[in-house]
Amino acid sequence: MGNGFPRFCWIVLSWILIVSIQQVQLSEPQAAAVGCDYFQGSWVFDKTYPLYNTMDCPFIEKEFDCQANGRPDQLYLKYRWKPNDCMLPRFNAKDLLRKLKGKKMMFIGDSLSLNQWQSLTCMLHAFLPQSNYTVHREGNLSTFYLPEYEVSLMLSRNAFLADIVQENIGTVLKLDSIKNGESWKGYDFLIFNTWHWWLHTGRKQPWDFIESRGKVKKDMDRMAAYREALRTWSKWVDSNVNTTTTQVFFQGISPTHFNGKEWNGTKATTCTHQIRPATDLTYESGPPPEVMIVKEVLKNMSTPVVLLDITRLSQLRKDGHPSIYTGLKGNDCSHWCLAGVPDTWNEILYAILTSRKT
Repeated sequence: MGNGFPRFCWIVLSWILIVSIQQVQLSEPQAAAVGCDYFQGSWVFDKTYPLYNTMDCPFIEKEFDCQANGRPDQLYLKYRWKPNDCMLPRFNAKDLLRKLKGKKMMFIGDSLSLNQWQSLTCMLHAFLPQSNYTVHREGNLSTFYLPEYEVSLMLSRNAFLADIVQENIGTVLKLDSIKNGESWKGYDFLIFNTWHWWLHTGRKQPWDFIESRGKVKKDMDRMAAYREALRTWSKWVDSNVNTTTTQVFFQGISPTHFNGKEWNGTKATTCTHQIRPATDLTYESGPPPEVMIVKEVLKNMSTPVVLLDITRLSQLRKDGHPSIYTGLKGNDCSHWCLAGVPDTWNEILYAILTSRKT
């Protein structure tokens, strides 16, 4: 009896452990379907990635195709985002296209919106390589169309969301005006983004004056201007979007990697020659202040807007930028290589879209 009791205990403990593991395995997909914080986690190596080969995506922007531009390493292509408390479902293009069949999605924003739109078009094209797709650009509007599913993915290039108007005094950024919003109506999904251009000065600044609350100024505090423009945008959404037919997203702030102090490097260190992601232990820098402005504005809206809160997961990817492999001069630590980090943004978008009832 004395010798048998420990063995019996081990049998019982083993049975409990097996049942617990099974419960965990069952609960993860359910958590993903019911609700999950997809945005807190870590990057793990996965040899099955990337989700597509840019050589097979004929319409990819040259600046994003880092491999074609001579980037020698490929490790950055092999990372998958793993949330802490649940499972992020693997991207299933057929499943997403069934959800989007006959519908129109518009990305509205700056070149980071282009990055995400381009990523999603490549992800879908990889599933339907023989598709009679069309890619068309007219002015600031690009359209990717898949006739097999009657799906349209649009990109409206609009760096500030607020209006930029040519007047007698010069080009004016009007923080309280969104007349261009008329072109955003009639879509099933709207994915907004703005931040990348708000701190630009000198020749990179695309306006001469800024108009705030009826007063024209040569310049003003850029964070205050950003907040004011976002509030104008939020009022436009609250007044013009019918949530029974249109779902609204906001692409969170995409970080840059020009200062190595953010990940325990030197200030002179940038994204160039970075080949591995950071971790929460090595990347101690918190969210930039513009993130809090976005969350504050969204919190005060009457229209439900889904925030793709991609800042932290992207902060960890100091290795994911084109850097010197854009085919152009300079060091790009703002945009992202494709395949790469924006694919994860779209995997999360897919998870959110397919977990909700049509």
